[in-house]
Amino acid sequence: MTKSERVNSVKYAGAIIALLIGSGFATGQEVIQYFTSYGWQGILAVILMFILMTYVTYEFMMTGSREKFRSGNDIYYYYAGPVIGKFYDYFSAFFLFLSFIVMIAGAGATLNQHFGLPKEAGGILLGILAVLSCITGIKKIVDIIGGIGPIIVITALLLGIITVFSNPEGLRNADEAVKNANLLKASPNWILSALSYVGFCMLWLAAFVSQMGKKAESKKEASAGAVLGSLLFSLAVFIVYLGLLSSVPEIAGSQIPNLILAGKIHPVLPLLFAVMIFLGIYTTAVPLLWSVVSRFSDEGTPRFRNLTIILGAIGIIIGILVKFDYIINV
Repeated sequence: MTKSERVNSVKYAGAIIALLIGSGFATGQEVIQYFTSYGWQGILAVILMFILMTYVTYEFMMTGSREKFRSGNDIYYYYAGPVIGKFYDYFSAFFLFLSFIVMIAGAGATLNQHFGLPKEAGGILLGILAVLSCITGIKKIVDIIGGIGPIIVITALLLGIITVFSNPEGLRNADEAVKNANLLKASPNWILSALSYVGFCMLWLAAFVSQMGKKAESKKEASAGAVLGSLLFSLAVFIVYLGLLSSVPEIAGSQIPNLILAGKIHPVLPLLFAVMIFLGIYTTAVPLLWSVVSRFSDEGTPRFRNLTIILGAIGIIIGILVKFDYIINV
């Protein structure tokens, strides 16, 4: 690959990571419910998730590069035909908007737990930033979140690694701690949990990643970006999973468990990590909102701008009224 292709592939990988991070991963709440709550079987869930996520991301990116869809939602009709494709078209818009609401709730819970601010403050701030960024268009969005995503993943990796090495005893007693903690679970077993995780990520990724593939200058940079993004994100999930697994008694019942891990390392770290979590939520909220709005209007039009503002306001109102861990579990 040329230097330009390498740079672009890293940017695409960063955008994929940034989209997947969200409030669930950045706070640790998602990792607990989908992986840590199954004890050591969570490793199998991570491996299955990585295999499926890599395939899905690669397929969406390459299909977008090859087919050059006019709209990201055209990918549903490409795979499922006119009838089932239409169902997924509308269902995905509905699901992505619900996911945007989860981001609002996560932002409110983060600023509330660390800074003691009303959860309305974090939700409103995130909503305003997401609306303003969404209006700028997909190219600008990729430029912004593509640079933030890798930084957050590196921070999460360091947090997990330090937590594991500072508390090896926690891992030795992990299964017993998980049994006694009564953690929320995403599914009855680890296989369904991994499938469920990739399932909702597919709906997040489909339209946005296919449009990135459309704008890629070559298939090499598109494929490399897809595989690298999935690999780094899965690695981050695994490390954070281990960190949380080693500290189950401390993080059980917490809305933002990663802040608990950061506080165990150094008193100053929760401040830094609270900012990182908020940025992680932002990098997911923006493409989620963009994907919904772009389904019903063309980017750059007055209709696109007005719909962004309306849906952003609705998301803020609902997001600040619902408890964060509950809405993730739903």
